[in-house]
Amino acid sequence: MPLLGLMYLVAYIDRQNISYAKLEMVGSLGLSESAYGLGASLFFLGYFLFEVPANVFLEKVGARVWFARIMFTWGLVTILLGFTQGTAMFYVLRFLLGVAEAGFFPGVLFAVTLWFPQEHRARMIGWFMIASVLANAVGAAVGGALLGLDGVWGLAGWQWVFLATGGPALVLAVVVLAVLPDGPASAPWLAPAQKAWLTRTIEAERTGSGHVDHGNPFAALLDRRVQMLAGVYVCLPLAAYGLSYWLPTVVKGFGVSNLANGFINVIPWLGAAVALWWVPRHAARTGATGNALTWHVVGPALVGAAGLALSVVLPGNAVKFACLCIAAAGAFSAQPVFWSMPGTFLRGATAAAGIAAINSVGNLGGFVAQNAVPLIRDATHSDLVPMLFLSACLAGGAGLMFLVLSALRRGAPVGAAPAG
Repeated sequence: MPLLGLMYLVAYIDRQNISYAKLEMVGSLGLSESAYGLGASLFFLGYFLFEVPANVFLEKVGARVWFARIMFTWGLVTILLGFTQGTAMFYVLRFLLGVAEAGFFPGVLFAVTLWFPQEHRARMIGWFMIASVLANAVGAAVGGALLGLDGVWGLAGWQWVFLATGGPALVLAVVVLAVLPDGPASAPWLAPAQKAWLTRTIEAERTGSGHVDHGNPFAALLDRRVQMLAGVYVCLPLAAYGLSYWLPTVVKGFGVSNLANGFINVIPWLGAAVALWWVPRHAARTGATGNALTWHVVGPALVGAAGLALSVVLPGNAVKFACLCIAAAGAFSAQPVFWSMPGTFLRGATAAAGIAAINSVGNLGGFVAQNAVPLIRDATHSDLVPMLFLSACLAGGAGLMFLVLSALRRGAPVGAAPAG
């Protein structure tokens, strides 16, 4: 889990470096806010188109080789973004970054179903996702500082943002290829008896609780439960990506320097990390089932929606920023318990395809957010009004999610076992 978390931290920095490069790149390339938003969002289009095939391929070749390939290609594309010459090149490279990274996040979620019994999965996903908010924190501090390198070796500050954040992915690709096991059977730290116990435990869960493994993994795309989860998941990435993409712009509107902006933006992501640790742990410790389990997904989403809305209407920059910190914690901490659910009814290659389908459709929310937020900003000339759009989407999605998760719970066993 520490290695997977480190990989996700680097991946998320490579996704979100665009929000800091934007502070100078827009003027350098002569782009409007909406044109830049379109380019940033093309990542999610490439991600959507290649997510399911990539995860099915991972199930065939193994996590070690496939994750190393993913990291090498996304690191290379990120470095190339530092040499962007114009709008068309920017659009192509952002699309290719999505293609390169497709399969990583759902691949880890699939790997978790191979390594951990059901009662542990939400907490493990929570630990893994903490890397994403820590990446926002690290990216905030580093992104603001890298902009200060403007002119060093003849490169602009926004170019340094891409070059310095793409390099670690290339290094990690070599590390992953050398040390990451494909599964528990090849883990050097597990004794034979431990491997046998883990295999028996996970197989017993799969055979005893109505898991589905279609002959053709792509048949998972037609599974009603997969379609329902994919549809309602859209609201969570929409709010999370919209906020993380736009937050540096909001804070810059408070009148701070690029360096101060970076360090101030560390705060909301540290709070979100605490929420990601606490919410799935609380669900497991209390033995949450039924509506109580559903509320561990819906409740944080509603808190996030409230924080986004209040950031617009309450006075004072400090208060507005505090509301956005609450919004970040809510939008992210709703996800670990949600992601523990597909593994309760899918297995094998079907699980790989189903999880990828849910994630790829859901991440179209990022495409929507990174186009809608700058369009609303251009129309209203306000950095904060776009937060009302994110709030409405998150609140509406939370309501639909409550209905869907309740329906899935009635039709199939969906839940988290109490902590042992």
